[in-house]
Amino acid sequence: QLQLVESGGGLVQPGGSLRLSCAASGFSLDYYAIGWFRQAPGKEREGVSCISSSGGITNYADSVKGRFTISRDNAKNTMYLQMNSLKPEDTAVYYCAAGPFRLCVLRDLMYNTWGQGTQVTVSS
Repeated sequence: QLQLVESGGGLVQPGGSLRLSCAASGFSLDYYAIGWFRQAPGKEREGVSCISSSGGITNYADSVKGRFTISRDNAKNTMYLQMNSLKPEDTAVYYCAAGPFRLCVLRDLMYNTWGQGTQVTVSS
């Protein structure tokens, strides 16, 4: 069974940091592109960041550029999203996703395996 399990969400003050992890089981991430998406209450799901299967290409939403860093450790079959300088508008449920293609694409419909989501709340 293909499964992605996220961890690392929580409550953080503005300006703080969190690191989200997403561990894959039942399949190898080696040949999958990976993406992080988020959905805030009352809003559509949006792409946050993605990384190609080789790890050589990354892409970020303009709203998180310079603050978030995506990475992957294929040996551990795990992906990460390091989030720094967090803002209240980053509050959302964050989802990791894997897609059976090589390139980095910030379109959720391209991904066929999703995690359950982890809540990130940025508030003082």
